[in-house]
Order: sequence, then structure tokens, then C-alpha cells
Amino acid sequence: MLNRETKTITENQATRLIRIRQVMDRAGLSKSHIYFLAAQGKFPKSISLVPGGTSVAWLESEIGDFINQQIKARGWEVDHA
Repeated sequence: MLNRETKTITENQATRLIRIRQVMDRAGLSKSHIYFLAAQGKFPKSISLVPGGTSVAWLESEIGDFINQQIKARGWEVDHA
């Protein structure tokens, strides 16, 4: 997972990038709502794929963490088995 203090990621962590369609499918949110939540700091930020371009993606692990946080907010435990 991303270490927010140093903004580094360890090599042994999954660093698969996923595009907006996959993010929408996994999170069950619309594109506009994803960007709305991200602007408020309530959703993982996207990563630019090309300097100065508009292509972006998200770390798959951060999207999974977001979903797990929503599950935990309901009082459920997340089983990582």
C-alpha cells in the first residue's frame, strides 16, 4: 500500500493500474461521482499515465482498500483469506 508520509510504494506490493471503467465497475460508482469524491479527498487519486496528457489510471490496491473501508464502515469485517 502507499505510504502517505513518504509517498513511496514497496516493490513487493501489487502495482496494477486500472482504468476508469474498471474503477466504476468495482466501486459501483459513476465516473462523475468518482471524480467528485476524489476532489474531496474521499476517493483514491488517479495517476497520470502520460506527462501533460489526459490518460489516467488508479492503483488497483487503493480501489480495493476504498471498498474495504466502505464495508468496515457498515460494521462488517473484511476477510482477506
